[in-house]
Amino acid sequence: MTAPAPVAEVLRPLVPQVLGVLVRRYGQFDACEDAVQEALLAASEQWPAEGVPDNPRAWLVTVATRRLTDLWRSESARRRREESVAVREPVTAAVVPGPGEDRPADSDDTLSLLFLCCHPAVSPPSQVALTLRAVGGLTTAQIASAFLVPETTMTRRITRAKESIAAAGSTFSEPSPSDFPERLRVVLQVLYLIFNEGYTATSGENLVRAELATEAIRLTRAVHALLPDEGEVAGLLALLLLTDARRAARTGPGGELVALPEQDRGRWDAAMIAEGTGLVRATLGRGPVGPYQVQAAIAALHDEAPGTDETDWPQIVELYGVLGELMPSPVVTMNLAVAVAQVAGPAAGLDVLDRVDGKLDLARRVDAVRAHLLERAGRPADAREHYLRAAARTESGPERRYLQDRADRLAPGRLDADRPTA
Repeated sequence: MTAPAPVAEVLRPLVPQVLGVLVRRYGQFDACEDAVQEALLAASEQWPAEGVPDNPRAWLVTVATRRLTDLWRSESARRRREESVAVREPVTAAVVPGPGEDRPADSDDTLSLLFLCCHPAVSPPSQVALTLRAVGGLTTAQIASAFLVPETTMTRRITRAKESIAAAGSTFSEPSPSDFPERLRVVLQVLYLIFNEGYTATSGENLVRAELATEAIRLTRAVHALLPDEGEVAGLLALLLLTDARRAARTGPGGELVALPEQDRGRWDAAMIAEGTGLVRATLGRGPVGPYQVQAAIAALHDEAPGTDETDWPQIVELYGVLGELMPSPVVTMNLAVAVAQVAGPAAGLDVLDRVDGKLDLARRVDAVRAHLLERAGRPADAREHYLRAAARTESGPERRYLQDRADRLAPGRLDADRPTA
C-alpha cells in the first residue's frame, strides 16, 4: 500500500534515522533493513486512519524491533544469530538505550548509511538500488517501476548488494580519514546517477521520472546539511538544482522533448535557480575546485542567460577546459564541442567532436551532437544520416521521436518544399 503524501513526507526523512538505530545496535544490516521496510509498510497502513504518532521515529523503531524479535524467534534465524557476532545488544534496547548510546534522539545516520550502501564492493547499479531502498525509503516495487525493470530483477539486485556488504565485513561507521574522500566521491556519484536517470530517463515513453530526480535532490540536501564545508557536496546540490529548474520546460503538451534553445525560460523555476547560483557563488574560490562545482558554474551560466544567443559561451568553453583537466571524459569533450561551435562555428565544433572515441555506449550521443553540428554547418544530408543513427540507438521514446523529427525535417522532399518560390 502506498502512503498518502502527508504520511510519506513524514516517513522519508525518518528512514535513515530508524535504520541507523537498528544497525548500530544489532549490526545485521540485511535483517534490520527488512525490518524497517516492514515498519514503513505498517505505518503507511495505520497512520492514515489512526493519525501520525507524537513520536513517529520511536514508533517505527519499536515496530521494526518487534519484527526483528519475531525473526529471531524462528529456528533458522536463531541459528544465524548464534553464528553471527553482529548482535551486540538485547532486543529490549529499542525502548531502553544500550550501553554507551548517548547519541541524541534526533541524530541523523544518513551519511553512515550512504557510505554503507555505496561500499566499493557493491556494483554501481546495486549501489543505486540499495541507496533508494535503505536511505530513500522506497519499496522494491517503486524502485523497479522507476527503472522499468521487473520487481524480481530489482529484488535480486538489492539482495546481491546486501550480500556483497556482508561478505566485505562492512560496519556501520564512516570510513577512515584516508578513505573518506574516495568514499564520499562514490556517494556523490550514486546520487548524481539517480538524478540523471530521473531527469532524462534512459528508456521508456517518459522523458522524466520526477520521483527519482526529486529523491536525489532530497538526499543531496541531507548530505550537504551534514557536510556544509565540503565544496563538492555543495557543488553537486547546486548542479542538481540548476538542472532540475528547467524540468517543466523540457517537454511539450504531448510529452515531446523540447531542446534547450527552444525552451520557454519563463517556465524555469526561479527559486531553484537563485538557490543554485547562490551555492555556486558561496563555494567557488573558497577551496579546491572539483568537477561538480565546475559543472554547476556552467549550469548557472545557462540558467542566468535570457536566451541561447545571450549565453556567455566563451566562459562556458573555458569552464569545459577546466572540467576536462579535472575529469577527462568523452561526455565533457562532446559538450565542449557544442560550446566551441557557438563561439567559433560548427566546423570548429566538429573538429573537437572528432576527438571523442566512438564507443558503443556513447555512439548515440556522439551521433546526435554530430547531426546537430552538421545541420548548423549546412550539410543536411550528412546531418540527417546521423540523426537517424542516433534515433535507432536510443531506448527513450521521446528522444527517438525528437531525433526522427529532426531527420524528417531534413529529408530532400521536405527541404525542397520549405524553399521559397521565386
